[in-house]
Amino acid sequence: MFDRPESALQIVVRSPFYRAAFASLLIAGIGMSAATPQLTLYLVRDLGTPLPVAGLYYVTNLAAPVAGYLLGRLSDRGADRLLWLRICAVVGTLGWLGMAASNAVWQPFVISTVVLSIGGGAMAQLFAACRDELSRHPTKVDNRVVAAVRMAFTIGWMLGPVLGAWFGGVFGLRALLVATAVCVFAQIIPFGRMRIERYQNPAHDLRPHDRRELTRMLPLLAFTAVCVLAMTGDTIKFGYLPIYMADDLHISDSVRGAVIGIQPLIELLMLPAVARLADRYGGLPVMTGGAALGLAGNLAYATSTGVGMLFLGQILTAGLWACVGAIGVSIAQDLFPQGVGTASGVFLGAIPIGSAIGGAIGGLGVAAIGLPQVFFVPATLTALAIPGFIALSLHVRPTQHT
Repeated sequence: MFDRPESALQIVVRSPFYRAAFASLLIAGIGMSAATPQLTLYLVRDLGTPLPVAGLYYVTNLAAPVAGYLLGRLSDRGADRLLWLRICAVVGTLGWLGMAASNAVWQPFVISTVVLSIGGGAMAQLFAACRDELSRHPTKVDNRVVAAVRMAFTIGWMLGPVLGAWFGGVFGLRALLVATAVCVFAQIIPFGRMRIERYQNPAHDLRPHDRRELTRMLPLLAFTAVCVLAMTGDTIKFGYLPIYMADDLHISDSVRGAVIGIQPLIELLMLPAVARLADRYGGLPVMTGGAALGLAGNLAYATSTGVGMLFLGQILTAGLWACVGAIGVSIAQDLFPQGVGTASGVFLGAIPIGSAIGGAIGGLGVAAIGLPQVFFVPATLTALAIPGFIALSLHVRPTQHT
């Protein structure tokens, strides 16, 4: 990340757009991560939702990839990429305000499915704008530039849960959702009146009514599906690892917090290294290595009998998520260069699918085989993802944008 003579950090600092993108992702990351861990509590405590029903809230994530695809299509035919980021941010702001004002159980479910799925498309449009800028002004460290910008979101997800727990405890959960709405809107402030024109490469331009378009999207869809397999363990971990540590291992609150908190810290430190490897060896081989780390992490959870193995599992899992965060969206864009907005929307929309599938697997798996053996299930799915990444590496050559 700090290579000379062309440093990703220097590129980000010099560019008004990349600086604004960093600030935008930091604000959005803080706002989203502050509210997300508190949503189930809000549904149960403030709206009186039965706990099993509240657990189904995350199924609304399944609408995200549909919204991401449709928004990406519109973005890939528009002129100003940031226009769609601003639209998504405003829609998301209204959605979070609606969540805060809800007084019936069904309202958050509808709002999340219809409104927040659109609002969540802002990040995809931001990374599409980053790709446009890199296509117009290519560097020798493109992956490291994207990783440097993406680090802001990871930092936000480190700060947000702490701030959200404090803010919700002091001012209430409805006030926390309003604060999240403020952050979602504030993510567009760093850009001011800035415009990022959509980059149009004649060789890759997306033509309307192209019957071969779906065929050309197959590598993107295959890559996204393989990533979903690799990502299912995260929801299980956040949902059940704290229970396992408290009830079975009798670990203190402070140590439990350290176990959960170490992953985003290690992920943040690994982002530049992952991007460096991708610039040198290519994104898909590095993603294969990330999936292998994810497999090892799930096996560490499943076979753990003490806190040491849990720390090891978190460190290994951080490697998988560093790959997803640093280079996942760039690989998706390379696999469908004629529609980088569509590619960004499809890939980032698939992350909630992994979350929803993981939640379902976790609930059924814990009931069937218990803790910590339930982690053998995501380990098996991640093991299936590894040959998927290898096959893509061997048979699909990502297209360069420039």
